[in-house]
Amino acid sequence: MRFKRDGRTRLARLRLAASFSHPTSSLSIHLLPSAAPPLLPRLLEDNSLLFSSKVKRIHFGVNSGATRFALENQAVNEATFRCPDELGWKPQRVPVVPSDGSILRTRETTLPVNELTKSLQKIGYDVVPSDDAGRFVCNYVYYHSLRFAEQHGIKSLFVHVPLFLTIDEEVQMHFAASLLEVLASFTN
Repeated sequence: MRFKRDGRTRLARLRLAASFSHPTSSLSIHLLPSAAPPLLPRLLEDNSLLFSSKVKRIHFGVNSGATRFALENQAVNEATFRCPDELGWKPQRVPVVPSDGSILRTRETTLPVNELTKSLQKIGYDVVPSDDAGRFVCNYVYYHSLRFAEQHGIKSLFVHVPLFLTIDEEVQMHFAASLLEVLASFTN
């Protein structure tokens, strides 16, 4: 089933960004398009803030079949979209980054996913570590982000969230805030 964004989802994304972006905060939130090729310039933009050891890129994507949160350990150099992205692109068994070689190549986050998961579970969230970010836009974004992070000495994490029908918006907003707090405690 293809997850289509509706007004409620778009509003939630904007509320999430607004709730964490504050003039006195060092946290910056950027919303990216949900189509693979157009998001690359924003995802890979180069600015001086990116090269701080405190920089973390956290990506959220919806897994319409999920019943809980998942912190992704890795991404695979394979784009096999079961349906077209928002601009109609539907690659099949092609490398996300051709110069990286095989579609079997993986890149892993340097963040301690198992420890982050345990901390979030202690708070009361139903969250698991995952080794499969899929092969759709989420994996495509995460692979590029992990590659960029490796090249620039920063951290990257992808989080799969369920539909709001499964875990409501308020709980997901609290989860995102808790994740940021846990990340800060692990990496400061």
